[in-house]
Amino acid sequence: MPVYIWKGVNSYGEKRKGKIDAPNEAAAEAMLRKTRITVSVLKEAPKDIFENIAIFQPKVTGKDVVIFTRQLSTMIDAGLPLVQSLEILANQQENPTFKRILNEVRMDVETGTTFADAMKRHEKVFDTLYCNMIEAGEVGGILDTILSRLASFMEKNMTLKKKVKGALTYPVICLAISFVITAVILIFVVPVFEKMFADFDSALPAMTQVVVDISSLAKTYWYVVLGSPFVISAIVKKIYATDKGEFAIDKMLLHMPIVGILLRRIAVAKFTRTLGTMIQSGVPILDALNVVARTAGNRIIEQAVFRVADSITEGRTIAEPLEETGVFPSMVVQMINVGESTGALDVMLEKIADFYDEEVDQAVDNLTAAIEPLMMVFLGGLIGGLVIAMYLPIFKLSSVV
Repeated sequence: MPVYIWKGVNSYGEKRKGKIDAPNEAAAEAMLRKTRITVSVLKEAPKDIFENIAIFQPKVTGKDVVIFTRQLSTMIDAGLPLVQSLEILANQQENPTFKRILNEVRMDVETGTTFADAMKRHEKVFDTLYCNMIEAGEVGGILDTILSRLASFMEKNMTLKKKVKGALTYPVICLAISFVITAVILIFVVPVFEKMFADFDSALPAMTQVVVDISSLAKTYWYVVLGSPFVISAIVKKIYATDKGEFAIDKMLLHMPIVGILLRRIAVAKFTRTLGTMIQSGVPILDALNVVARTAGNRIIEQAVFRVADSITEGRTIAEPLEETGVFPSMVVQMINVGESTGALDVMLEKIADFYDEEVDQAVDNLTAAIEPLMMVFLGGLIGGLVIAMYLPIFKLSSVV
């Protein structure tokens, strides 16, 4: 859709200027008149040569969607029509990619498409969970309430992701630094010592000989050393792209010490909060479970939730198949059973999610506390071992003298 630059005066006589998306100049002028702007200048903005090249366009972040959802909820709650709300939010959107998407959604809604169906056309920005909840809000006539719940749900999910990323950032940085330092020592430093050792005319200690041999290989095949992290990463991605590989890696991650406990708690928190929010919003239980399974982020959890959905179609409760999966703790199963019995499943799921959010906080703290000394020992042992290996021949020569 063309973008028009305009200048004009508002109803208070104040000068204003800006940009507006419209099918043509007449439509742009009509849209400005609706907002009581007397237009003095209106012309099409120069085209961006990169606007149709995806890699040059900014991505829509989770934060963008959360802010949009919260603002739209407020506007709908205040009584503004949906189309007008979308138009206002699109015009004030700084991210050009998201602005274009919101304008496309607005135009689809104007032509009679439901809000949920219009969003489904942009699945990279609005996921299945988002669209299903919007659909439930439209059908139930509680779109403002659903949007508010969605915003709260997404904010909590973002907070959870930040905590986990924060816990993993430190070890990743340490590993990257240790790899670079080790590569520099092996390729540039050890060869200098090797030339010096050649003048000793005596056999090197076993530890030193191993380091020298590794250094020779690293110097000869330096491109293999530097490229190995990228190759390993590509191989893991290739394996993870297969069904068996993804299942095996996800299973391994869930059974890892410390990290596995954290991932299980995150999975339980995400499952209970997502399911609770969807049930509370009026989404049928089977539809909700199918959405929760697809957004689980782990194949083991996904299969467990699908088995729960299949069991419910046979007339069983949620708690029974959950217990059989062996993935969910018995406390979670018992609380869900109580929630089903009392007819307050959504409330119980929300309480479980809140509890496991705190458990995740504790697990992240434990992970951070465990990783820091382990990384220090690893780095100290690696660098210290290399230094000792290089000085062993010198110590040996000193003792001979």
